[in-house]
Amino acid sequence: MRRTEAAKQLGGFVREHRTDGGRRLRQAGIMLVVGAVGMAFGVPVAVASIGTTDGAPQLAGLLLGVGLAGLGLGIWRLVQGFRTREQSFDVHERGLTHRVAGTATLIPWQDIASVGARGEDGRPLAEARGMGFTCNIVLTDGHRIRIDTFTEDAQQLAVTTHCAVHLGQFPEGRGHRRTD
Repeated sequence: MRRTEAAKQLGGFVREHRTDGGRRLRQAGIMLVVGAVGMAFGVPVAVASIGTTDGAPQLAGLLLGVGLAGLGLGIWRLVQGFRTREQSFDVHERGLTHRVAGTATLIPWQDIASVGARGEDGRPLAEARGMGFTCNIVLTDGHRIRIDTFTEDAQQLAVTTHCAVHLGQFPEGRGHRRTD
């Protein structure tokens, strides 16, 4: 669906928020490599440590733990990257257009049941991992849309959506002026 068609239904275009899918896939690749290296070193150390009580079993556990965690997180991020490829959000005066892999879904403000945001995750490297800020948009039909720091200006998108849904303060499209 083109923006002009969406604008007919949702009002004037305000702004676009793209999601950086390439960054998600790069992160997945790094995690998968870390996981593979951890497993590659962990399995031989575990086999070699059979029957010993020195530090080898602890080292094997550490390496296997890093390997399994890296592989698990890498696969999760890879799946997430493919599920949300080419994702973007277009904000309009009367709703959002959610685009994923060439499919556009029009979401009028009244079809959004709730907007919940959580910001500034204090964990190390949370922002770099895409977990520094998250926003969950719950639609009236039960579907959920998750926005995280991989989406540009994710906090602004969350604030705009919250204001429109919960406060009735709708964004203004291009060419409109306030008459306050």
